[in-house]
Amino acid sequence: MRIEKCYFCSGPIYPGYDMMFIHNDCKVFGFCKSKCHKHFKKKCNPCKVRRTKPFQKAAGKELTVDNSFEFDRHRNEPIKYQRELWNRTIDAMKRVEEIKQKRQAKFIMNRLKKNKELQKVQDIKEVKQSIHLIQARLAGKGKELEEKMVQQLQQDVDMKIIFIWPSCKESVIGFGSKSNPV
Repeated sequence: MRIEKCYFCSGPIYPGYDMMFIHNDCKVFGFCKSKCHKHFKKKCNPCKVRRTKPFQKAAGKELTVDNSFEFDRHRNEPIKYQRELWNRTIDAMKRVEEIKQKRQAKFIMNRLKKNKELQKVQDIKEVKQSIHLIQARLAGKGKELEEKMVQQLQQDVDMKIIFIWPSCKESVIGFGSKSNPV
C-alpha cells in the first residue's frame, strides 16, 4: 500500500480516498480533498494558503532542511528481493521516522522558546506603559498606614492601665510609672 502526497497541500492520500486530475501530457495530480482540487483549478498558490505544508515551510514553522527527508524520495528502480535486506530496510524506516519526529519536536520547541522571550519583553513594556492601571490606589500610602499603626500601638502602651492587685484592694494607676512603684 503506497500512501501518496496531495499535490496541493502535501497531505497524505490513502488508497481509494483521492481525486486524480490528469493533463494531456500524462502528468498526474492527486488531491486529498475536493477543497484542494478546487484551489488547484482556481490556480491558487499553495504557499499562500495557511493550511498547506508549503506555507508552513515557507513561513519557517516547520523543519525544511534535514537529512532524514532524503529517505522520503520515490525510488522507482526495482531491486531484487532479499529477505535480510527487506528486514533491515523496515527496521531502518522505523528508526528514521523516530529520528525525524524527535528533530521536528526539537525544532518546534526552539521556535516556541524564542516566542516566549519576545512575549516576556512585550509584557514588560506593556506593564511599564500602563502601570497606573495596575497599581492599587493605596499602594503609595502603605508607609503612612504603617506609621499610623506604630503610633497607635505606642499610644496603647503609654496609656494608663488600671490594675487591681488580688492581694491588696488598692488600685494601681499607671503601671510602671514613677509615682506609684510596684
